[in-house]
Amino acid sequence: MRRRYSVNQIIRQSLYKANDHSSVKNVKRVAGGSINESFFVETERSRYFIKYHVNSPSGFFELEADGLRLIKSTKSVSVPDVLAFSDKKGEAFLVMEWLEGRETSKTQIQLGEQLAVMHQNYGKKHGFNKDTFIGTLPQPNGLFSSWLDYYRDKRLKAQLEQGIRQQTIKGKRRDRLERLLERLGDWIPDEVPPSYLHGDLWGGNWLPGPGGKPYLIDPSFLYGDRHFELAFTELFGGFTPVFYEAYASEFPIADYYEEIKPLYQLYYLLVHLNIFGKTYGGQVDAVLQRYV
Repeated sequence: MRRRYSVNQIIRQSLYKANDHSSVKNVKRVAGGSINESFFVETERSRYFIKYHVNSPSGFFELEADGLRLIKSTKSVSVPDVLAFSDKKGEAFLVMEWLEGRETSKTQIQLGEQLAVMHQNYGKKHGFNKDTFIGTLPQPNGLFSSWLDYYRDKRLKAQLEQGIRQQTIKGKRRDRLERLLERLGDWIPDEVPPSYLHGDLWGGNWLPGPGGKPYLIDPSFLYGDRHFELAFTELFGGFTPVFYEAYASEFPIADYYEEIKPLYQLYYLLVHLNIFGKTYGGQVDAVLQRYV
């Protein structure tokens, strides 16, 4: 009862900050990932998606709101409107518009075309000016002129260090990963445009809204090689062939993509290894053995 009362209080507080003082008609717990408690909330005025985290890290929801704002600024693919957020310890929340719809035959075509447009928006440097999160793991950042330096030092090396601490990366796996980092420049490009990237674009981080219109959710925003994003979309599925065809029609995929795709997927496999454990060890080792 105490936990439920606390959640209800947070919901009322979040609605107040979203400037909705009307009566609450319905509250329903919904799926929203493994990190937060998520709710559908209907008031006399509107309907909302509210995420709540009892022990969120500093800046957790502000970073998500920043990522959605930056994607929205490209006027390409849609994102839900952020109506309010708080990162106050013990009562952090994010309030967004409620989206509901069904995928149509055009949804993934639109998603591919619009993501390609988003990727044709560029930052000045690679990376991001704030440390972020990838799942539950901290993601150290910085701004780099070189994509190779950023990807090696802030992405792969950060996961290596995390894995050493957690004992998920040791022995032959550690040796191969360290040798790969030394030779990474043999494959990863140095000078590529720093595209706007969602940063965590798997099949669960987009959804169809009204009329089947695609929306991106839950970003871990950065500027970088757009092929890094495409590689992750292929790792766990959720995107159909027409998505890739539509993307390529708007922004042709580079010839080097197939050769380096596993190296870009490696980052996300390391993240999953460090979050979920040895289940992902075999996939990590297969990539390392291919290149080292």
